Amino acid sequence: MSRSGRLLSLMEILRTKRRPVTAAQLAADLSVSERTVYRDVAELAAQGVPVEGGAGVGYVLKPGHFLPPLMFSRDELEAIVLGLRYVDQRGDDVLKTAAAAALTKIAAVLPPQAGATLDAPLAMPGPPAPSFPDNVVELARLRDAIRAQRRLEIVYADAAGRRSRRVVWPVQIGFMDSARVLAAWCELREAFRTFRTDRILAATEGARYPARRADLLRGLHEQLALSARAPAADRN
Repeated sequence: MSRSGRLLSLMEILRTKRRPVTAAQLAADLSVSERTVYRDVAELAAQGVPVEGGAGVGYVLKPGHFLPPLMFSRDELEAIVLGLRYVDQRGDDVLKTAAAAALTKIAAVLPPQAGATLDAPLAMPGPPAPSFPDNVVELARLRDAIRAQRRLEIVYADAAGRRSRRVVWPVQIGFMDSARVLAAWCELREAFRTFRTDRILAATEGARYPARRADLLRGLHEQLALSARAPAADRN
């Protein structure tokens, strides 16, 4: 990691902490030596970042410090909070943790007068979704395949329990009210299909698929728009 990147990471860590963090803990989080942490803290202070504390005590970012690019209008902040709370209701454990961390970071850099929006937002998501069926294949593995743009050979069970093998090009994961779905190009059907993640019984990652994910996303959304105007049907 470059020094500038490390300084930004150090600031991000300090923004999320309400109590002093020791140099030893910061060194462990950044995978550097304590001496490097001392130098980096001194550099931040020289650049005008209000870092308080010292060796043996720990370091904390002075309350009220925020970056101008993270200033949001009231409506923008309402939208962000609503979205993060929706994720907390319907996301998997990875996204729930990420949403909580994001909200903490936003709260840490907002000026005091904007904090009321976080504590008492005007908008709220609907009632919590029922518990989602358990997945055999973790969503993290599906995300990895999407990011790497790799084929997946899956074993899939339909609503009647009939199993089939598919080779798919994973594009996106959808979080619905009662289920989570993997949207993908299906080589068998030669079309986009959605697969409930709890019915994916096995998944083996293969070679990179011969298409750009951005192009596949456009095709997927075009098909979804057409499907929305047609009678619903299970096309798997």
